[in-house]
Amino acid sequence: MQQLGILLVFTFGAAFFASLPPGLLNMNAAKTSVEKGKANGVIFGLGVAIMVMLQTYLAVRIARFLMRNPDVIGMLLKIALVVFAVLAVFFFVKAKKLDSQPLEIVASKKRNSFSKGLFLAAINLLTIPFYSGLNTIFHAQGFMDYSVIDEVVFILAAGGGTFLAMYLYAFYFNKMERKTNRFSKNSNYILSVLMIVLMVITSIRLFNQS
Repeated sequence: MQQLGILLVFTFGAAFFASLPPGLLNMNAAKTSVEKGKANGVIFGLGVAIMVMLQTYLAVRIARFLMRNPDVIGMLLKIALVVFAVLAVFFFVKAKKLDSQPLEIVASKKRNSFSKGLFLAAINLLTIPFYSGLNTIFHAQGFMDYSVIDEVVFILAAGGGTFLAMYLYAFYFNKMERKTNRFSKNSNYILSVLMIVLMVITSIRLFNQS
């Protein structure tokens, strides 16, 4: 039970913080809320969350397949280490640049909010490798053993964390619009720290394998 709790909290937190920095999905959630009402903004966020859960399911299947090939794990961990390092630098630099860059809502045509959420989330190509890598790290640390309940918790937590971020943008963007640059910068710093933590975990795992 404790393992499931750790898996739930870590996955939910990773999904939430990964969805916080202003981007295509959350800015469209805010725009939909402003143009068509908060209910439509929430429906848009629901579409995003459901697509993220589908992508997370695929990420789990990919990670599970790779785990059956032990010879590949070392190489994957090394690749993950490089990816986390690059992402840590990326989010840190992005946070630094926010002071000089105005934040804009992404323009989009009005259409069914739910299907728009599904579509925009589907074209976000980073979701599958992100959750596949996260899944691999959790398995290596013993948080996940690919039982049905572990997979369900991981998938639902990924969708739940994403939906909470979309919900906050849909309901509170107007109130926090003046503070968005600071909010975004802090979120990017948090993500940068998260990537560093994952780097440390991955490095320890590689050291133990050698």
